[in-house]
Amino acid sequence: MKQITGLITAPFTAFDETGALNTKPIPKYLEMLQAQGISGVYVNGSSGEGYLMTDEERMENASAWIDASPKDFKVIVHVGSPSLKSCQKLSSHAEEKGAYATSVMGPTFPKIGRLEELVVYCEEVANFSPSLPFYYYHIPAFNGLNFSMVKLLEMVDGRISNFAGIKYTSESLYEYNQCRRYKDNKFDILHGQDETLLPSLSMGGAQGCIGGTFNYAASLYTGIVDAFQQGDMASAVKLQNKSQDMIDIIAAFRGNIVAGKQVMKLIGLNLGRNRAPFQNLTDSELSDMKSRLEAINFFSFANTIN
Repeated sequence: MKQITGLITAPFTAFDETGALNTKPIPKYLEMLQAQGISGVYVNGSSGEGYLMTDEERMENASAWIDASPKDFKVIVHVGSPSLKSCQKLSSHAEEKGAYATSVMGPTFPKIGRLEELVVYCEEVANFSPSLPFYYYHIPAFNGLNFSMVKLLEMVDGRISNFAGIKYTSESLYEYNQCRRYKDNKFDILHGQDETLLPSLSMGGAQGCIGGTFNYAASLYTGIVDAFQQGDMASAVKLQNKSQDMIDIIAAFRGNIVAGKQVMKLIGLNLGRNRAPFQNLTDSELSDMKSRLEAINFFSFANTIN
């Protein structure tokens, strides 16, 4: 299958003041991402609070992104759910609507104990959108599924016909590179850890990357890629360090899902608050985070909303 190139953003999901799904910001959100050089979105994933939404909300949100996006803008729909039937329904819907691809994170309950169980889960979801590429979302920090991804590739190879690759969000660049090298880059291994984009380029030859902080600081990452491709490692390292400075601040305020969503408000796009059980930032915490971001000149490189 054709491999993805460029930066894919994992967008936040907007909720209104009552906590209901709000798709109205999507056209402006999309316009901003395209202006920053983003080539697609990964919707209803962890950054998008997909597991806290109903199936109907997830389908409505996916539809809104697909309908608003131009033909060459990739919309990957995360369809993972504790309910296999929900996964299959969401997968079929994504195919019907014309999504670019589907993807699932391994389920959090019941805890999977054998890799074969995970492969069967992926197979039974992928079969419901057979015309679309399917990506497994590897994020062991969220679901505790720390299986060998090389063995996963070996097991799905020739078994799941539309298996395209892995959204690899883990710290092992060694395993990431092993997956990249499997059968001469047969599968598309999308790098998913913003703070290690540069080493993934230098070691793993990353072509496509999916990130949450691209939502509000895409220029850091397009800059890293451009500098690396031009052989300017000093500039690439400087930008990656700036990215890590920013992420250190975001992590201090409960991470990208909570803090990042409020950073969007600071740059001019109010996407509302997070759903429970996430603990939203207080006004004083938001003010403190803004001050810390100003101290690293964040707003000089942040995405801008027209």
